[in-house]
Amino acid sequence: MTAPRMTVTSRPVKLTRVCWGVAALVMVVFIAVAIALAGGPEGDAQFQLADQIAMVLLGALVSCAVLSLTRARVVADAQGVRVRNVVGERLFPWQVVRAVRLDDGAPWASLDLQDDDTVALLGIQSNDGDRAIDAVVALRRLLADSRRAP
Repeated sequence: MTAPRMTVTSRPVKLTRVCWGVAALVMVVFIAVAIALAGGPEGDAQFQLADQIAMVLLGALVSCAVLSLTRARVVADAQGVRVRNVVGERLFPWQVVRAVRLDDGAPWASLDLQDDDTVALLGIQSNDGDRAIDAVVALRRLLADSRRAP
């Protein structure tokens, strides 16, 4: 009888909440500035409607950049660990992983690889508390299981 397959998925929770709040605040500020750019009734406006639209679009662009920090995710199973940080996604088979770490004071977990490289796991943020610890323990269990497998 084979053991049930375990999948570990982790995303930052507190960081996501903060990023959504900051993105909303950025949009409010940029919209307020766009409204404030409207010319007075005297007709001496130096800013036109296109400038106001550009300001709102710039706010949307900055908000999207802030929200890109919420893309981080770690998904692991018996084959390996898939790491998606801010840019790009990589799959690391368990054979190349030496250790899963969450050091005291570290902002996020990391993978130590066999070639002495270290990969940040932004999907496991230490400020998520027990959720981060549970994810690291589960990753370590998958790593240990991969060492025992034939």
